[in-house]
Amino acid sequence: MYQQILVGLSVLLCSPLLANGGKVLVFPFDGSHWINMKVLIDELHSRGHEVTVVRPSDSWYIKPESPQYKSITVNSSGGFEDGFGSFATRLMNMLREGASVWARLSLEYEVVKLLYQIHVKQLQFVVDMFEDTKLMQSLRDAKYDVVLTDPATGPGVLMAHRLGLPLVFNVRWTVQGEGHPVIAPSPLSYCPIQFTELTDKMTFPQRVGNVLYYFFLCCQIWYAVEPNYKPFVHRHFGDDVHYMELFQAADIWLMRNDFTLEFPRPTMPNIVYMAGFQCKPSKPLSKELEDFVQSSGEHGIIVMTFGTLVEEIPEDIAEDIAAAFAQLPQKVLWRHKGKRPSTLGNNTLLLDWLPQNDLLGHSKTRLFVAHGGTNGVQEAIYHGVPLVGLPLMFDQHDNFFRMKVRGVAKVLDIATMNKDNFLEALKEVLYDPTYREKMKALSDLHRDQPTKPLDRAMFWIEFVMRHKGAAHLKTESYKMSKIQYHSIDVLVFLLAVILLMFTVFISAVKFLWRRVFSRSKVKKE
Repeated sequence: MYQQILVGLSVLLCSPLLANGGKVLVFPFDGSHWINMKVLIDELHSRGHEVTVVRPSDSWYIKPESPQYKSITVNSSGGFEDGFGSFATRLMNMLREGASVWARLSLEYEVVKLLYQIHVKQLQFVVDMFEDTKLMQSLRDAKYDVVLTDPATGPGVLMAHRLGLPLVFNVRWTVQGEGHPVIAPSPLSYCPIQFTELTDKMTFPQRVGNVLYYFFLCCQIWYAVEPNYKPFVHRHFGDDVHYMELFQAADIWLMRNDFTLEFPRPTMPNIVYMAGFQCKPSKPLSKELEDFVQSSGEHGIIVMTFGTLVEEIPEDIAEDIAAAFAQLPQKVLWRHKGKRPSTLGNNTLLLDWLPQNDLLGHSKTRLFVAHGGTNGVQEAIYHGVPLVGLPLMFDQHDNFFRMKVRGVAKVLDIATMNKDNFLEALKEVLYDPTYREKMKALSDLHRDQPTKPLDRAMFWIEFVMRHKGAAHLKTESYKMSKIQYHSIDVLVFLLAVILLMFTVFISAVKFLWRRVFSRSKVKKE
């Protein structure tokens, strides 16, 4: 009888969740982006929502089966594991060959070329879905409440508009770069363009550089994005539709950022900041790892990883890193899948995988050596662990520059890194207490919020589901041309009116002057 009562109460407690649960269609971006999208999916599932994830058949991280979601596997090539892995290796080798201007330009070209190839594959993925009439009909019949997507590529955006569904972004990057300039006013006088390594306090030469880099970014968009998305959108949505309008029409932008990392700047009502939503208190380590950590004594441990994209690094870099670690009293946990360095010390443990969040939250962690991915940087902020940075590509240099400006990180150029300068950087961050003190202060700022970032994200996803969108928060600015947005047409009109009034005034003065002059002449005669 007692057990029956408990079962009945459980059913009653769960029934509101089941009754109010919505249907969420998710188009993730693979690789490290999937890690934070999976956090949102798990939380949506725990709140009683039905989640369906669309994935290509050659997906890298996204598994076809999970207790937290159903999946739709499209028999199409949308993955990019091989491309990223080989690109990361090629990038590091190019950097080590020299740091000349030509080398840097070559790197920029390689990045743009890679992005072009990714967009080609992702749009083919969408084409394969659009042409599968059975699949499209099943998506319509499912009657989803919202599409959740990462707009670093376009499949989720394009599919949401084809299905006529509300759209929520899990966003840091769009196809045109960092998310803010796409939707919010971004004056170049104090909003630095990504990758420029500038702050919001720019000198005149820096502002010139910021503007020039803006035009360089426009050239990248013209080369890698426009040739792919523009004809695709015109073909499927009409010649009068610009592809970025489809991105800008998203109801809510869940921004994987906040102002502990970002510089103060204009924002919009439908941008919701949720930086660190994937961060959480550390869990106990396995016995083997805990024993190793505890063996460090008062010196503590160093954690090192290059994230999901880079599993192996060039042997000469690995040798220098291992040799530097060997000269420290700290114990080191290093995620490294390559050849075991010959200079590896007894204080360093190599791992194929490590529990990054749990190690960063451990009381004995003194330093985090990382590549500068957003997830890792935010976890370091959350746990108050100072950084040594070896950024490689994409936003990593930008992320570490912002940490350097705040005095919580020492950043090295992998092109010029060697055992000596790496060891010097490690010792500086380990033994200069200001790094830890400033990171602790930054961590306090990040944690001091009225609601948790993940709860905030869930509220706005569910808000869009309840209200079938968030049209009242969306600006109309994205529907304007640049001439309308900057009121150039109004200025031209007002100037024309002023010119017309001035012309009329001059004409009237001339007319009156002639009349007066002619009368005075008649009188004299």
